[in-house]
Amino acid sequence: MPEEKINPSSLSMKALLDFVISKGGSDLHLVVNNKPVVRIDGTLFRVEKEPLLQPKDVSELIYSILTKEQATILEREKDIDFAYQISGGRFRVNVHYEKNNLALAARAIPEKIPSMEDIMLPESAYEMTRLPHGIVLVTGPTGSGKSTTLAAMINLINQERNAHIVTLEDPIEFLFKSKNCVIEQRQLHSDMVTFAQGLKHVLRQDPDVIMVGEMRDLESIATSLTLAETGHLVLATVHTYSAAQTVDRLIDVFPPHQQTQIRLQVALTLRGVLSQQLLPRVGGGRIAAREIMTNTPAIANLIRENKVPQIKSVIQTSAAQGMTTLAQDLRELIGQGLITEEIASTYVIEEGLK
Repeated sequence: MPEEKINPSSLSMKALLDFVISKGGSDLHLVVNNKPVVRIDGTLFRVEKEPLLQPKDVSELIYSILTKEQATILEREKDIDFAYQISGGRFRVNVHYEKNNLALAARAIPEKIPSMEDIMLPESAYEMTRLPHGIVLVTGPTGSGKSTTLAAMINLINQERNAHIVTLEDPIEFLFKSKNCVIEQRQLHSDMVTFAQGLKHVLRQDPDVIMVGEMRDLESIATSLTLAETGHLVLATVHTYSAAQTVDRLIDVFPPHQQTQIRLQVALTLRGVLSQQLLPRVGGGRIAAREIMTNTPAIANLIRENKVPQIKSVIQTSAAQGMTTLAQDLRELIGQGLITEEIASTYVIEEGLK
């Protein structure tokens, strides 16, 4: 693992987080018996001048940014997510235990919410934000920019529409300022006990658009689908790699005796899936490659008839409806000189780029 030079005045969380921001890094990792580690453009770098962290070092660093309430939750549950603000930026922090020692992962959140143009979202994504109701899912592995894409979509709605937006997050990441919309941001633990409870009561808050930070269990998925069915636009993230896998995840989380009914509900309410991954960009930085699925009658019919594996074939031949496969998008990025063919080939092992 390469090493990055840093020479802070002291080993402190502020110095380390400042370093992440100054280098344009995305993540900071603190693990016992390792040097601090920073992720920059997808690559991990050890912080060169720092010593190996001892249990006491990591514990002191972590407790220096915890409130008393957060410390209590950590000691009880052995894991906690929260947002932490410093003068130069904001971080989503996860603290957990590793081999009976504390460890930390902090993700940098840009202060400026990117526009749809900034992150090169296609026209079909714009159309999804203008829908009156239904559910739109942004999917991908951890660190693929799902939260950033969701924030850009909410930001566009805030500019174009007159609506009441309610977000349910763990923790709150991007901070929105109400423009044409009224925006309420609710955080797990401090503003609601569980995602499921927050979703259960959101109807009483007169929302037009609901953003769910993550659909993570049967109850939150079921409630989100019902909200989409009852006249609301729901935007949410799911940890899946493709549109077909996303549809399977939505259905398979339910017991077998409910799955026929859920297939009908998904076919009716799902409006689109944006599956993305971040790749190294030529010249530095990273860029998103995406698979885009919009729920046309052909797609809805495949979902109803439990022919989900055929979804990819429909996406491949439906460019006119705003759809693209990951391989097609990668070829486009290669043609624009934004990524190399060598990098692209590692992301489409099953089908290749041909």
